[in-house]
Amino acid sequence: MNIRKWSIRFALPVLALIYTVAHSQEPAGMAERFRQMSIDAETRGLADPFKGITARGTVEPDLFPMRSTGVSTEPVRKAASAFLAALAPEQRKKTLFAADDIEWRKWMNQDFYIRQGSGFVDMTDAQREAAFGLMRASLSAKGMRLSRDIMKLNHTLGELNSNDFVRYGEWRYWITIMGEPSAGKPWGWQLDGHHLILNYFVLGDQVVMTPAFFGSEPVIATSGKYKGTSILQDEQSQGLKMIQSLDEAQRRKAILGTEKAGNHNLSEAFKDNIVLDYAGVPVSTFTKEQKELLMHLAGLYIANMDDGHAKVKLDDVRQRLDAAYFAWIGGTDENSVYYYRIHSPVILIEFDHQRPVGLRHLFAGPPVPNREHIHTVTRTPNGNDYGKDLLRQHYARHPH
Repeated sequence: MNIRKWSIRFALPVLALIYTVAHSQEPAGMAERFRQMSIDAETRGLADPFKGITARGTVEPDLFPMRSTGVSTEPVRKAASAFLAALAPEQRKKTLFAADDIEWRKWMNQDFYIRQGSGFVDMTDAQREAAFGLMRASLSAKGMRLSRDIMKLNHTLGELNSNDFVRYGEWRYWITIMGEPSAGKPWGWQLDGHHLILNYFVLGDQVVMTPAFFGSEPVIATSGKYKGTSILQDEQSQGLKMIQSLDEAQRRKAILGTEKAGNHNLSEAFKDNIVLDYAGVPVSTFTKEQKELLMHLAGLYIANMDDGHAKVKLDDVRQRLDAAYFAWIGGTDENSVYYYRIHSPVILIEFDHQRPVGLRHLFAGPPVPNREHIHTVTRTPNGNDYGKDLLRQHYARHPH
């Protein structure tokens, strides 16, 4: 696959459309445009049944067995039940979906997307605290801080767009619950909003927290209500440290291209079934020290889960470390912009410096990628995003 051609073909027209709509002089028609754009995205993105991201078009089997992790999910179940109890009946009705509902796949980073569930923007203070309680029970302290900081930076984006808190804002995030919170039956929850998407599937004491999207524009608030808020700086610097640690022969394999003129993430919204070949440098060629650097880098993303389940996932990634690849596009200097990915049978991580969109009006000249707009995505390839493979196995044992 030619990653650069794919990105230019698909990502740039979408960004251009978003920019055109965002700066339209027809605000009265904007809501209907956004609604239609959302419908169009879902129609295209959900046309095929879920299969999962694969390297060669075929799912590698037996990667995600049903088993006990020994890490309790009871705090998450209790927090989800408390959140549902805090909602009014009409809110609860629009928040609850079946455990296997296609609603899992209906998420999108872009601000225009019409979302389902209960929005923070419409919640009372007590309901918001219950929603945060669900997040705290499911995430690590790091993951919770990152999620809240992204929400705050979305407020900063509103400030930088003439205080536009209709399109942007701290509370423009929605939660849905799939299935009934249970100790033994499959269920989960999703948070969906601009630059922050979390999918959290639970079966017994097993957890799958992918797809997960963390990003922002800007990534550092230099003014406004949340001045000083900063995110994804470790993911940025440690990625650069990883490529710089490679010798010349390894770099030649890892670097797919040195130019970074566009966006390169491949596994964002409605890309559940892409075929993405392994590319870059095989981790099997790394030294012990380089392997530990890669594990540390992957750990920055995995550590957004609660600590116990993050350790389970890290162990899973380590067991298949020699089957992983590391790929890079862009420069390797301290101030470069770049894309990188870690890809193995059990995890896909992408980091990308993106073109300006919400802050396009602050830049002169062509919209080239910059360090103030970052997207990251974490996926579970081979059919277990949204816990789908675990759910399949559960239904095989307990017909649904």
